[in-house]
Amino acid sequence: MSGKDEVLNLFKLLDEAGELELEDVTIEAEELAIEFLPVMMQALVKAAPEAAVALKKVVELKAEKFEPPVFKYPGSIAEVQIGATRAEGGTRGKVVKIGGDTCPPFYRFESPPKNRPVVALDVFDQPVVPLAGPVKNAYKDVLNDPAEWAKKAIQVYGADLISLHMVSTDPTIKDTPVQEAAKAVERVLQAVDVPIIVGGSGNPQKDLQLFQYVGEMTAGERLVFASATIDMNLEEVAKIMKKTGHNVIALAFLDINQAKELSRKLMDGGVPRDHLILDPTTGALGYGIEYSFSVMERIRLAGLMGDEAFQVPISCAATNAWAAREAWMKVDEWGPREYRGPLWEATTAIVGLMAGANLFMMMHPLAAKIVKGLVELLSKPKLDVKLEEVNYRDWVKMRV
Repeated sequence: MSGKDEVLNLFKLLDEAGELELEDVTIEAEELAIEFLPVMMQALVKAAPEAAVALKKVVELKAEKFEPPVFKYPGSIAEVQIGATRAEGGTRGKVVKIGGDTCPPFYRFESPPKNRPVVALDVFDQPVVPLAGPVKNAYKDVLNDPAEWAKKAIQVYGADLISLHMVSTDPTIKDTPVQEAAKAVERVLQAVDVPIIVGGSGNPQKDLQLFQYVGEMTAGERLVFASATIDMNLEEVAKIMKKTGHNVIALAFLDINQAKELSRKLMDGGVPRDHLILDPTTGALGYGIEYSFSVMERIRLAGLMGDEAFQVPISCAATNAWAAREAWMKVDEWGPREYRGPLWEATTAIVGLMAGANLFMMMHPLAAKIVKGLVELLSKPKLDVKLEEVNYRDWVKMRV
């Protein structure tokens, strides 16, 4: 029997069958390709015209309606408001709300996001050394003035809010007294009308002093203080937040048990769930991002399944991506650093986004723009582009 006859017999068999269903079939192959390509079909019809009618019937794929499984979760994520307007006792022209999730991230078929994730751009109260070249170039005209730096981040680069890092208070750097450092917070609040995050230097004793002084100075503004760690006096942190009405980030170090302990202690101390944000630490792309994703995902799912300690929004410090040498090292084969660094940071943030993070602290404006664009797309209840507009009918190809 010729190859042409075999093809005709195959189409005749398929034509008579109407539908073809494979059951209990095992295919063992290093590579399997199933293709229905227009060019191949035209050549086949030309070689065997009598197969045209059967061929037309074969390639009419049966339409099946897909209904995604919808699950109702027993828990939900608290909604945290950052910033307060004058009517609410603050001075902000706008507020930011995060959290409020009732399902895993971007499960739009279950529930559209109540609040989209937001991006804060970092500002430092003094010039930082070292600072990656691409970041320094983006802010080279404002590096010596945190208020102007904040204005540029909002007015030029479109950040949702500002994360102001008080690095000068570090005892190993300048050991700036908190009363003096607080002037930078005041100036930034006057320069922009968006909410701000106030970050310490990482020294647990000095940061507690900073939270106390700035917290009382800005009572009613509903700032976010970053961060409360396991080696701080959490009882005192909770008292400050409860008294002043601010929010606080609890920073754990890639340890889900430590994250739960931090969250529980702060809540037991009086911090309401809607004033608490959990940061499980973000490793850079290629330098621990898989651990960060796993911990964030477990926290989010545990919260949705009813664990109250994890029913709070998640913060992701994508700025840690700049610690990876691939983001900043000058190697021609790796491509230009001007794009490589921001892409490294954006990809790090996107991994956190997929794991359920609600708040992103970022550095480079291009990275922030990429993430904000993706967030805007994914947060829509429906996509603007319909499947019918995608020219997928010209070919079907599957590779297993």
